[in-house]
Amino acid sequence: MSSSERRPAVLRPSLASQAYTEIRDRILKGEIELGEVISRRGLAADLGMSFIPVSEAMQRLEAEGMLESLPRVGTRVRIPTPNDVRDCYIIREALEVQSARLFCERASAMEREELSAMARRLDSMAKASAENQFEFQTLHVRFHMRIAECTGCVPLYELLERNQVLIFNWLFDVAADSSMPGAWHGDLIDIINGGDPDKAALAMGVHIRTGMSEIQSSIAERFGNNLSWMQRRPKEAASTVKKPRTRSVAI
Repeated sequence: MSSSERRPAVLRPSLASQAYTEIRDRILKGEIELGEVISRRGLAADLGMSFIPVSEAMQRLEAEGMLESLPRVGTRVRIPTPNDVRDCYIIREALEVQSARLFCERASAMEREELSAMARRLDSMAKASAENQFEFQTLHVRFHMRIAECTGCVPLYELLERNQVLIFNWLFDVAADSSMPGAWHGDLIDIINGGDPDKAALAMGVHIRTGMSEIQSSIAERFGNNLSWMQRRPKEAASTVKKPRTRSVAI
């Protein structure tokens, strides 16, 4: 048997998974805006894929809450309401406060050094231009997920990943065009790396809650002060919402 025959096969992501990642990244980069209607066929042509994998990817994004389908409107990027933002922050805080507490108690010296280095890099990137926001937010998600991973509590990590609260926090930041203070993550990791789990938990809670009301206000102002139509039935909402932008071919 040749070496090539012995080499294990490399599993490539399915076309639907590739389409999912590409569409989600475009939304997170702001290339596809909140409230923007997207065409499955147009997007499939733009991605060089057939209709089916793109449709599957969009169904997954809709199930996760990033897209929504409305009668006479179509499928569009969902506009978060102030309640959406609040609920995401509540879930994130509940999970990450415990993550910080357990990290403080269990993390190894090597893991503490790793997270400290990531925090300093995040703070450095936050000072740079807005052009690197995708890389910054990617590292930001990895930083918080790594804290959870270092706790050794697999269910906690999986809950944080499954609920995608960090991804939605990213989306809210893009929608609100928000920025983070300097030394924001360096100060946080210094406390989490200390020997007091209660202080670590408190610091993470403050870290997460800070800026929530500003993001809620910014999104509400951008899309109109009255967002109550988002809470009504889709049929009612479709008749009152302003006509959104549509992309029928290229994104």
